[in-house]
Order: sequence, then C-alpha cells, then structure tokens
Amino acid sequence: YRRLHTKETRLSKFNQTEIKAMLGSYTKVLFVRDPFHRLIATFLQGMGISPSFSSFVQEVLDSGMHHGSVAWQPLVSLCRPCLIQYDYVVMFGFLRQELGHLLRRAGLPVGSLPPQLSDSQVQWTYRWLSEQMFSELSAQQKKQLSRFYRWDLAAFPFSSSFLSE
Repeated sequence: YRRLHTKETRLSKFNQTEIKAMLGSYTKVLFVRDPFHRLIATFLQGMGISPSFSSFVQEVLDSGMHHGSVAWQPLVSLCRPCLIQYDYVVMFGFLRQELGHLLRRAGLPVGSLPPQLSDSQVQWTYRWLSEQMFSELSAQQKKQLSRFYRWDLAAFPFSSSFLSE
C-alpha cells in the first residue's frame, strides 16, 4: 500500500477509503490467546508491580477497559475482529501446526519453523499454571474477570478457559 512507510501505524489515522484499500491488500492474521493465559504471562514477565497474582488481577480490573495495558486488554477491543475480516485466526496452543499451514500457503519452507516446545507441552503447562493462579483469586475476582473478557470468550473458541467456567 502506498502509505506503508509512513510513521502512522494505527488504522484510525487513515480515512475509510485508505483503510479499505490497505485491508484489502494484505493477508490479515490474528494471533489469539486465552485471556487468562495472557494475564498469567503478563504477571510472570513482571509487567505488573504486584507481589501476588491476586493483587495483579485487581490492578487489571481497577484499570478498566480503557486505561489498562495492551498486554491485558480484551483482544476484541484491540483487534476489532467484528470490523476487520481476518484471513487467518491462529490460536495459541496450536501455533506450530497453524504456522506450518500459513508458511505453506505463503509458499515458504515449513522447515524454517524454529524448534520449540510442542503445542501439547505448552497447553499442559498453561493448564497447570491456570489451576494454580485461578485458585488464588476470590469468587468476586473470577466473576469480574469473566465479565471483563466476556467479548473475547464469545468471539473466540476458548472452551477450556478458566474464565468461561
């Protein structure tokens, strides 16, 4: 697209005609991850200054939808999947399998994927972490998190998410 190399990176900086032209000229890939797993990863990476996961979650809930970090904001508010027709939606936990498919579709060698943990190992690890972290939360925090991420849970198939239980 002709304005590809401008400093503007947000779609909101462009007019509707430019947005339509840009989105029509790219292959759009959305990488999604269970919102509870995103919270765990953010906490473990030290992006919150809280001493416990429960207090970190309370900070997230207190910050609300519009004042929080992009690390934990609902994906629906960040990526607008109802407005942008993504060509591919790749779920974390199926990353290796999905990336292989995308590379084949793009005509790139699948063997160029870096060796990593298998998807099943990643899923098992996050399941274990989720159990541990979820048990630290109060019933009210669990309910508030489910409400905070309700649109993500409705938009994407996070059937095994602790927040959808």
